[in-house]
Amino acid sequence: MGISTLRTTTALAAVLLSSPAWAVTPAEVWQSWQDMATSYGQTLTSESVEEGDDAITVSGLTMTQDQDGVTSEMTISELVFTDNGDGTVDVSMPEVIPLTVTTPPAEGETSPTTVTLSITQTDLSMTATGEAGAVGYDFASSETSIKVDKIEGVKAEAVDLVAEAKLADLEGSYSVEGSGADAALSYDASAASMNLTVSGKDPDPSPSADGTATGPTDLNLVISMADLSVSGEGTPINTAMMEDFAKALAGGADSQGEVSAGATTMVFDVVEAGKATHMEMSGASTGLSFGLGPDGFGYGATAKDVKMMVKGDDIPFPQVDVAYAEAAFDLQIPVVKKDTPQDFVLLSKLVDFTISDDIWAMFDPTNQLPRDPATIVIDTKGTATVTADIMDPAAMESMQTPPGELNSFDVTELRAKVAGAELTGAGSFTFDNTDLVTFGGFPTPTGKLELKLTGGNGLLDKLVAMGMFAEDEAMGFRMMLGMFANTSPDKDEMTSTLEFKDKGFFANGQRLQ
Repeated sequence: MGISTLRTTTALAAVLLSSPAWAVTPAEVWQSWQDMATSYGQTLTSESVEEGDDAITVSGLTMTQDQDGVTSEMTISELVFTDNGDGTVDVSMPEVIPLTVTTPPAEGETSPTTVTLSITQTDLSMTATGEAGAVGYDFASSETSIKVDKIEGVKAEAVDLVAEAKLADLEGSYSVEGSGADAALSYDASAASMNLTVSGKDPDPSPSADGTATGPTDLNLVISMADLSVSGEGTPINTAMMEDFAKALAGGADSQGEVSAGATTMVFDVVEAGKATHMEMSGASTGLSFGLGPDGFGYGATAKDVKMMVKGDDIPFPQVDVAYAEAAFDLQIPVVKKDTPQDFVLLSKLVDFTISDDIWAMFDPTNQLPRDPATIVIDTKGTATVTADIMDPAAMESMQTPPGELNSFDVTELRAKVAGAELTGAGSFTFDNTDLVTFGGFPTPTGKLELKLTGGNGLLDKLVAMGMFAEDEAMGFRMMLGMFANTSPDKDEMTSTLEFKDKGFFANGQRLQ
């Protein structure tokens, strides 16, 4: 499935799982269901709607969406909204709900492809609570699954796709306040575990290097996760927002959320051109965070205690093992035009990274280098003035200059440790955007960066012993370092202060520019 297919399917599923919480009477719940579907660009039709004294029954409900040529259709045979008599409304639906996604013919083909899926919600309970304008609901299911039942279309049988995702002990809550452009939502859900299985074939793989046919590619994937959770708040994403994010942000749209999981395992097998590859991965925890609003765009990811093993017919070792204690990435950048500086953040971290001795032996067969775990951390932040709306394609196309000015930049932590050597540093800078001449078009900086290198000479000696550097090359490198660093006479340590001041560049007090 493409991005548009996933987006359409996700929108339909969101209506299925969340819309009924918007009301306190059956009529209000049903109306809010229709309103939310409309906001996603969907069309609702039903065979009948029967209104009783304490319930509304909708029969033969079909929810359809057509986006970028991809059509999704979900059918609910019976949907019942029941007044509990205490200000709450129960929502019931069939345990199994079919969903079809049809994509247009690919280039050179004449028939569309239709994927039929089934959404199964075992022991589902859903109750709407709250008051008008501020409605929430609670839901729970002992098991929720999405399964591919069949594929129809060109080469559907050759694909032979089997795919299913299962969530155990799913429960959560969802609430919405307001409506339309002023709506605000919050959600919080968890599941004891998730299991995903996928297998299938690619009937038309890329040809081999000599141009011959390779035969179908076989794929098998199994992923298991424990202790899943998802939470977020902000403006509900609708069709209008997706079509013009710049306009939505100018109107105050703001959404952020987090996804996390505990122990995770993955097993991946693929056979291509008769050659097999097997990969296994495990991790103690993972997390994702995201946000988009007037304050900017943000994306973050973390993973801890990850181990990965790969082996296969094309790998010249029995297997390759990779592990690390922690990996993290965080990006926060302003995207909305403002006259005042806005904050940004960029973090990249890989802690205690190790790799198989077989890989080390490729460039260090005599074990010259310490094979201690490697670490790299780049933790920075700063401020910038955004002069154009970055999410507005028209504004970006018309730009003749960069869409912003750098005001300040702080290196909170710089650390690189590998093969017995370690470099650390920290510093901060401000920038004069009125002077773009002194440093060749770059705003003139003021500030300094403090650096410290330990074990550098020892590492260089080992590289010379390995034959990676000639002795005279190493001597030239040491002389160059001497221009920028102060060397300790009794230990393998160098320090350096790199400073920009008075429109010049200094190293340890010596002006170099």
